[in-house]
Amino acid sequence: MYDSERSEWMSRINAERHLNKKLRKVFSENVRVQIENDCIRVSGSLNNWDDIIKACRMCVSKDKRLHVVNDIELTGRTIPAMRTPKEETKELEGVRPDVLIIGGGISGASIARELSKWKLNILLVEKEPDVAFQTSGRNDGEVHPGIDLNKGSLKQHYVLTGNQMFDRICEELAVPFKRKGQYVCFESRYLYPLIAVYAWQRKHICGVTDTRIVGRKELRKREPKLNDSFAFALYNPSAGCVSPYGLTIAYAENAVENGARVSLNTAVLDMDVKDGKIVVVRTNKGRIYPKIVINAAGTFAEDIAAMAKDRFYSIHPRKGTISILDKKAAHLVNSIASAMFLLKQKKTNTKGGGILKTVDDNILVGPNAIETYEKEDFATDRGSIDEMFCKHKSTAKELSEKDIITYFTGVRAATFEEDFIIEKGRRTENIIHCAGIQSPGLTTAPAIALDIEKMVIEELSSIQEVTRNVSYNPRREGIPVLREMTDAKRTEMIEKNPDYGVIICRCEEISKGEIIDALNSPIPVPTVDGIKKRVRPGMGRCQGGFCMPLISQIISEHEDIPMHKVYKTNAESYITLGEVKEASL
Repeated sequence: MYDSERSEWMSRINAERHLNKKLRKVFSENVRVQIENDCIRVSGSLNNWDDIIKACRMCVSKDKRLHVVNDIELTGRTIPAMRTPKEETKELEGVRPDVLIIGGGISGASIARELSKWKLNILLVEKEPDVAFQTSGRNDGEVHPGIDLNKGSLKQHYVLTGNQMFDRICEELAVPFKRKGQYVCFESRYLYPLIAVYAWQRKHICGVTDTRIVGRKELRKREPKLNDSFAFALYNPSAGCVSPYGLTIAYAENAVENGARVSLNTAVLDMDVKDGKIVVVRTNKGRIYPKIVINAAGTFAEDIAAMAKDRFYSIHPRKGTISILDKKAAHLVNSIASAMFLLKQKKTNTKGGGILKTVDDNILVGPNAIETYEKEDFATDRGSIDEMFCKHKSTAKELSEKDIITYFTGVRAATFEEDFIIEKGRRTENIIHCAGIQSPGLTTAPAIALDIEKMVIEELSSIQEVTRNVSYNPRREGIPVLREMTDAKRTEMIEKNPDYGVIICRCEEISKGEIIDALNSPIPVPTVDGIKKRVRPGMGRCQGGFCMPLISQIISEHEDIPMHKVYKTNAESYITLGEVKEASL
């Protein structure tokens, strides 16, 4: 054994002993650690999920290559298996893509679009009935400035680059984007010197160059409805907001327009790995034979890594609930705002949410952060809503639960290191991991996609010739939004297509023509929720109470299917059960 190898071996043994000693003090002999294959494997058994999280966090290393892998058994509980589509077909049997992307969230969709610049056979599979179905469709849509991230993390690296790309990306993809700015507000004027130093450090060392402090008078002028007790605020004008599901859909549609293929309701069930390479990916629609696999599976990225025999990290799901307020509450805030109380606030691994005004002029409140062992735990509870309103009324006193029109819960895919994993496989050659993508994953997606594009082209170029897609078009036309047009332009559109003059959703002023455009889009999803995510009918105060029957009828006629075959989300979410018997007189 060489001296360097012996030194490394001794260092590993000492690190193991140190960690096991720490864990024994808290968990007795129930938990143990072994450092192997560039990961810190934590095993044993505990009956409390929070204790498992605590044990794994205690083992996080300063060595960024060493990731914590959670092998602790949760006793007394059954962790639910991944939900999979019921349908089984041979639609993809024998397909041989150059690149197989697993996951139809913002990561997978943006990667597919960037790879479509090349003449490649690209297949994106998503187990849900639509893209942006899980995390990418269940967040507040903030484009973060990166002020809360420390230099040296992948999050911080990608957020600074990604943030600056949004104006161009959203213009190319015809997705509304607004730089509304972010205010982190403080009550105590005695904190000003401390926060001034922090702002200088963020601006000059961490690269968040737009960071500055605004005083009480300027803050009141810009945000008159925020609590008048605030003495000053940290301000970042580069912060913005976008529809997270709208951007994901746009990315995926542009990829399809440029030759990529998207297969929905397609779950990866297993893989065959031979000689350190994935040779077969097994799905409910048949066996796929990819050259390269991109793991962008969100909370299930660890499961995909295990199938690929390349599991060197773990995901611990963290859920958060967000409330959506009626547009009549839009006057409460014009930007993104939150309050910071340094003495009262306990340390967490989340930004803690805030109040955000969306591109559609709704107000969002939240999210909170709750560790969960269920990767698809989208249940919303009253306690989470009360918690968020109690917290954020310190930002805007007029905030009221009475203005809630709906709420939703998302699950974030956090690693124990609280950072992203963007790298090639360690033990399996033809896989690239895009894992641990939690907030600010939406902001970082454009920049991460470019780096993964480079990795893929580099790998493929070693086994085949890779050329540019000469017909690549980065621009997506999108569906016309009549409610934002001038009367003259709207009249012109209606004259060309009378369906644009038939209003289906009164709350959001959505026409029949826009709904039919969505049904004719590059990735059509003929469900009520699929249409809702694309053109917003049912997003208003009544939440589809009046327009859902009309939307269902339009889908029925367009798809030439009976009304009872029109679903809210998928074949398991019936709206109607069948035709009623014709009445006799």
